[in-house]
Amino acid sequence: MGTTYRRLGSDIVSIGTWVRGRAGELAKFGTVGVAGIFVDAGVFNLLLLGPLSVENKVITAKIIASVVSTLFAWAAHRWWTFNDRRGHRPVRELIIFALVNGAALAAQAGVLAVSHYWLGFTGALADNFFAYGIGLPLGTVLRYVGYRAFVFNNDDAFAADAVAGLEAVEEDVTSPDDDDSSAPPARA
Repeated sequence: MGTTYRRLGSDIVSIGTWVRGRAGELAKFGTVGVAGIFVDAGVFNLLLLGPLSVENKVITAKIIASVVSTLFAWAAHRWWTFNDRRGHRPVRELIIFALVNGAALAAQAGVLAVSHYWLGFTGALADNFFAYGIGLPLGTVLRYVGYRAFVFNNDDAFAADAVAGLEAVEEDVTSPDDDDSSAPPARA
């Protein structure tokens, strides 16, 4: 039997069922993420080979590329991935989007800082493993959860889920379930 979790207002749902229920959204999320990497790398390299090549402004090019790819990702998620979940005005949404990205970036950098400075894994292979093998997946999960919970949450749907969850909890508390086969056996 697979790993399960309890969602507000529902029965126990398997992780596989949860993923299958959001497969389209997850595919769009991943597609935008990969496209964002190409936008970031493309802008970065165009700037280095073009207007910023004379001054060798690597950091400036990276900051500009990151801002452009973040704006691209926000627009793509707003009008494609989470099109049916928009609940904020665009400026507020963009600010929250930037904050979620900042938190995810801090988590990614934190993983690298801990491995590099505290644990002493200082080689290029170790840095890449912790940055991309652990930090990137962690940041991706934080972004997806943050986008759904804070950026692209239709307030009405979010409130309805919360109310349904509260009603389910109230029902569980007020009406005992005689056929609770998932409960652990009583000790004698």
